[in-house]
Amino acid sequence: MQEKIIWLQGSNNPENGNNLATIKQWWTSLHDKKIAWRQRLIPQTEEISALDWEPQRFDELFKIQTPEIRGITLYWHKPDTEQERSTTPRKLELEQESQELYIYPQSQKGLVIRVSTPEVIYKKIALKNPQWQGTNIGENYILTLRDESQKLEIQVILSPANLDQLQAHLP
Repeated sequence: MQEKIIWLQGSNNPENGNNLATIKQWWTSLHDKKIAWRQRLIPQTEEISALDWEPQRFDELFKIQTPEIRGITLYWHKPDTEQERSTTPRKLELEQESQELYIYPQSQKGLVIRVSTPEVIYKKIALKNPQWQGTNIGENYILTLRDESQKLEIQVILSPANLDQLQAHLP
């Protein structure tokens, strides 16, 4: 299950302000990155997971410029234009794992906008001097890395060819 960061206008949830700050940080990090801007009508069931997010005629791909949040309004520029664009949301949902922001505009209650980065974003994990163990299972080699401080265990299954390649790169 993906972790959603939700900001809701007028909410008295004590985390609401922190959630907006997290979303603001994500939004500003998009500067000069290619984004997919997709707008859909919210179904009567209000279940947006049922929406078809495959590219459609009016969807846009562009490199977003100077994205920022002032107050609660999202601002940005499209490339090669001086015109600043904006939308004031009534609700924002950030899915961090998939890097998707759902914007529910105040002015258009039946609309949801999804802003996402079209390229794959890999989750990076840094392990410093992990415990490790190697095991042969059939023809494959399983390398297990364990980091006690992060309570993290990673299993890497290597074919004989992958293992040879790894060993060739080790001093």
